[in-house]
Amino acid sequence: MDLKDHFRGNMEMNAEVKALLLSIGSANIDEGLLSEIAGGTTTPSAGPGAGRESFFIKSGGHRVRLSINEISPLKVVKCRSGIAVIKDEKVIVTGRLEPALSHCPEQAYMTISGRCIYNCRFCPVPKIEGDVKDLDMILRLVEEASQTGQLKAISLTSGIEKSPEDEVEKAVKIVKALRAQYDVPIGVSVYPTDRSSEELKEAGATEIKYNVETMDPEIFAMYCPGLSLDYVLLSLGKAVKIFGKNRVSTNLILGLGESDKSVLSGVTRLAEMGVIPNLRPISPHPLRAGDLIVKRPSAKRLLRLAKITKKILEYNNLRADLAETMCLPCTGCDLAPHRDVQL
Repeated sequence: MDLKDHFRGNMEMNAEVKALLLSIGSANIDEGLLSEIAGGTTTPSAGPGAGRESFFIKSGGHRVRLSINEISPLKVVKCRSGIAVIKDEKVIVTGRLEPALSHCPEQAYMTISGRCIYNCRFCPVPKIEGDVKDLDMILRLVEEASQTGQLKAISLTSGIEKSPEDEVEKAVKIVKALRAQYDVPIGVSVYPTDRSSEELKEAGATEIKYNVETMDPEIFAMYCPGLSLDYVLLSLGKAVKIFGKNRVSTNLILGLGESDKSVLSGVTRLAEMGVIPNLRPISPHPLRAGDLIVKRPSAKRLLRLAKITKKILEYNNLRADLAETMCLPCTGCDLAPHRDVQL
């Protein structure tokens, strides 16, 4: 394809274009392009997107992560010294492929336990039965990331191999060892326990994330059997008192059948607690086909909810761009207030 016929000059990403890319969530890309970047692709081992090979694009101060899909309506091709994304035979954005240190750019973001005893119906982790990293492996992976000179933060997430208490115990041990060697922010995302916030803070964690997944109680009960939304909310409130403002976050999944009213009332409640909600478009996984019906949110919906969320955060004196670890500074999978959405 001769790109000269389709655009002139650079076409940098903005919030509207990123919302479009996120609403699709995947792209067809030449393997030769991926081989040109250090680290190539990355495959998440936690959350709804686990097991899907993906890559990062950076453009105009924005970052997006797309999974690899040969039948996607998006096509990524080489363009001058970077890449161009094409949809319907037209270039919609230009940029460059961005290397991932470990899971995402600029962070060593690792999953401790790639398996889970619970069975959230949107999450493929219980069916993947991934590996469980010990302390030595975590330390080795972080050191490899540190040697690149690009390491800005360390982030840990985990499924639940045996019990939430056992997982927190492992995370505390790992955080202590990392804090003894690295002077960078450390974030942790686990299922909470009665003392997880105190123990992780004392170990040296900078930020904490407990995921509510959805603020709709009926949807939560349907898709997260065996877990408690009330307990997660109670734990988030406690975490704010321990970690402080702009240091506690949670993922809210979009596309499980929730209404915008439910999302925004949930965002408001979380922000009033001092928690920064991260709105995450659902990634339907083939291992969960038949377990639930999901609809990836449209670009219009993503943009609208992100803009309103930004206003709600500011009303409660919170800023998503002050977070230093995990998903909020990465922004690859989400339309982030204060980083992607400015107005």
